[in-house]
Amino acid sequence: MAELPNQPWTLTLEQILDELDVSTNQGLTESEVENRRKQYGENRLQEAKGKSAWQIFIEQFKSLIIGILAVAAALSFAFSQWIEGIAVLIAIVINTAIGFFTEYKAIRSMEALQKLSSTTAKVRRGGRLQEIPSVELVPGDIVILDAGDAIAADLRLLEAANLQVNESSLTGESVPVGKSLPPLSGDIPLAEHLNMLYKGTALTRGSGEGVVVATGMKTELGHISELAQQAGAEQKTPLEKRLDELGEWLVWVTIAIVIVVAIAGIVAGRDIFLMVETAIALAVGAVPEGLPIVATVALARGMWRMAKRHALINQLSAVETLGATSVICTDKTGTLTENQMTVRRIMIDAGEIQVTGEGLETKGAFQRHNETFNPRENQVLPALLEVGVLCNNAALQPESSNESRVVGDPMEVALLVAGAKAGVQRQQLLEQMPEIREEAFDPDLKMMATIHQLDGQYRFAVKGAPEAVLQACSCILTDSGKAQMTETARQHWQERVNQLAQQGLRTLALAQKTTASEKADPYEDLILLGIVGLLDPPREEVIPAIKECQQAGIRVVMVTGDQPVTAKNIAIAVGLTNNQQADVVLGQDLRNPEELSPEASQRIVEASVLARVSPEQKLNLIHLHQRHQAVVAMTGDGVNDAPALRKADIGVAMGQRGTQVAKEAADMVLQDDAFASIVAAVEQGRAIFNNIRKFTIYLLSGNVGEIILVSIASLLNAPLPLLPLQILYINVVNDAFPALALGVGEAEPALMKRPPRPANEPILARRHWLAIAGYGLVIAATLAGAFILAFIWLGMNQKQAVTITFMTLGFTRLWHVFNMRDRDSGLLRNEITRNPYVWGALVFCTGLLLIAVYVPLLSTVLQTTDPGVNGWLLILGMSFLPLIIGQVVKLINSQRGRRKVMRSHSR
Repeated sequence: MAELPNQPWTLTLEQILDELDVSTNQGLTESEVENRRKQYGENRLQEAKGKSAWQIFIEQFKSLIIGILAVAAALSFAFSQWIEGIAVLIAIVINTAIGFFTEYKAIRSMEALQKLSSTTAKVRRGGRLQEIPSVELVPGDIVILDAGDAIAADLRLLEAANLQVNESSLTGESVPVGKSLPPLSGDIPLAEHLNMLYKGTALTRGSGEGVVVATGMKTELGHISELAQQAGAEQKTPLEKRLDELGEWLVWVTIAIVIVVAIAGIVAGRDIFLMVETAIALAVGAVPEGLPIVATVALARGMWRMAKRHALINQLSAVETLGATSVICTDKTGTLTENQMTVRRIMIDAGEIQVTGEGLETKGAFQRHNETFNPRENQVLPALLEVGVLCNNAALQPESSNESRVVGDPMEVALLVAGAKAGVQRQQLLEQMPEIREEAFDPDLKMMATIHQLDGQYRFAVKGAPEAVLQACSCILTDSGKAQMTETARQHWQERVNQLAQQGLRTLALAQKTTASEKADPYEDLILLGIVGLLDPPREEVIPAIKECQQAGIRVVMVTGDQPVTAKNIAIAVGLTNNQQADVVLGQDLRNPEELSPEASQRIVEASVLARVSPEQKLNLIHLHQRHQAVVAMTGDGVNDAPALRKADIGVAMGQRGTQVAKEAADMVLQDDAFASIVAAVEQGRAIFNNIRKFTIYLLSGNVGEIILVSIASLLNAPLPLLPLQILYINVVNDAFPALALGVGEAEPALMKRPPRPANEPILARRHWLAIAGYGLVIAATLAGAFILAFIWLGMNQKQAVTITFMTLGFTRLWHVFNMRDRDSGLLRNEITRNPYVWGALVFCTGLLLIAVYVPLLSTVLQTTDPGVNGWLLILGMSFLPLIIGQVVKLINSQRGRRKVMRSHSR
């Protein structure tokens, strides 16, 4: 069985392949892979241990709320109030249990989400190119590398074409390092291992092949991780920090109020223990202890919903930022379009050729003037198809293969399919013209080349952006031979490119030359073969998604490297603009915002289509929009997009065609590369923030009502309408479930018809505090009214009257959940009434309230009694008052809002 080579950088290519017992052409067989996986294990680092169940349980006791409850229990036992002390301990256990189970489930859900976003690697196994999860790599695997790939294991290079690597994660050197193949001496630092690639680094340029020499913890990164401290504190999101700050602020404000109430009660001659316990109960009742629990559940639930819509969140803080997104800068190919390219038109010197057949269909035909003809009858077309197949890194498997039919870039796959329609097969061509080396695609030159040996000479196959290839050509291949590429001819070809672009086709130029030396410049004195027009149709779901964004006040901006005419046609097709004269901003205009005039800045900010934009120019676009107070989401897929993805407020990487570097730099990864998934994620981001706001208002308004009621009774030396343990029961047991139901609710339909909220808007703005105060006063008045009516109207004793107040509070807070509906939603059908969790919580909590009265032991602890028929009528009647008043106020405010809108439209 193969052993891991020692100092692989010192070995020749023959030695390293011999030690690992592998052939570059064939790679490992499946049986060899299985044996090596048993020997070396999976290719993964030992992950830092997540929170254990015991740790989560212990952390439930590290809160000010639990501390206050513990003090209450201690005081109860100190005053020999054993029942109250035990009841408070039960309250601690219940609160802890709710916190434990919800946080445990949320954390495990987050861990499961992380496992969904595994990286992949392209390998050659059994003579075939395959794409596999990176964790399945084993020593001896032959890995095929392209710019933007994240290196998933330690590799010894076998081939390298213009290959550069960012090794800053290992060496701290941010400048990309060029790589070469010759063996090196043994005693050199890691940064000088020029023939090695290491796990955790990333290809920034070029392409190549390498053989895996170490996986998992045997890699250099694995050695470092053994020394690193793994158990770092988890970072809280800004939203969670704001919730924590809100909770702490409420605790201290409440403690101050409670001290005043306790002192006032003691001065008025009340029992000292009763006042102290009442004060502590008030403190617990005032602080919404369910806030962090429900927030965690709401975030986790929202992330799962996003995952179901193919949007994986890398950064938890992205969830809240999504809800404030005001500008989405999206690329075209694969996001607004299908990214299933098909060659539809070919322009050669003799004229235009149509190609029939869709997608991966290799049985299409070539037509000229609507008549089918044999491509072999033409001299230029076979050469063009051969170059498209040779200058290519994709793979097209036989239709009978059980594996994925395609591996590689969709544009290159389309060229392979076009060649197959004419009987031009890549493998057969490579047997006739072996590939000597490859000049990887250069984003600056916008071209790629492969060099092939042919009859003692070298054939250069080149493809790239038409404007770049046209400038590099000195001749044109015609049916009668080579013709000179004059400026007039170059302009004529550019016009032909524009014709294809106006048909909504993506264009690509193909060229070749034959020389006696393989060292010749691949991009000089080329012979133009023709222009290929590829169709990438718009996604069907994009049009309604863009319309939804426009209704939501979110601007959608297409940012593409394609030609302006093609970009504009796609923009019109998907509904970004309906104006054929719409302004298209070119990438060359995207200079540093500091250098732009106000007029130029405004033109760029208002533009819906930007074409010929480089990854570097995306940074200037993001900066410009952010200077105009926009919250920007930016999509990207290439390694050069990583800076823009980090610069954007929300970086969105493509999961299918995106490079590993882009995915790691992004806040969100789209598994389906679809624009509609971005819109769905924005909607979820809005819904999560909205839900958190709703249950915060719900919890605080009910608690404020309790404080007002008990505080006034204490200050007036009146009988207490609520007992401490009753307050604890309502807040710790009964309120948590409606709040959780609000936290996991679906988005209301009108949510995406409002403008985005400001990114710095607090959870509770001034209008929300006014609503909390208003609801609190109504609830307090309702409870006071129920208490007084029980005494005066029904002639009840104090225990019965307190029971009436307690049950009225419980049911009031249950019905109060319906006051959390959006102001513009329907009275009977809205996001609250459609939430099945709300109805489940109401049924469950109703049961909790009934057992508080009718289960003897609990009734004794809570000092409740059967209120009787008249008492129940009073409870139900009074408990609906806050709901009725709240709905009336909402209707009035809704009418005012509609009148304001009508007045604004009439002006």
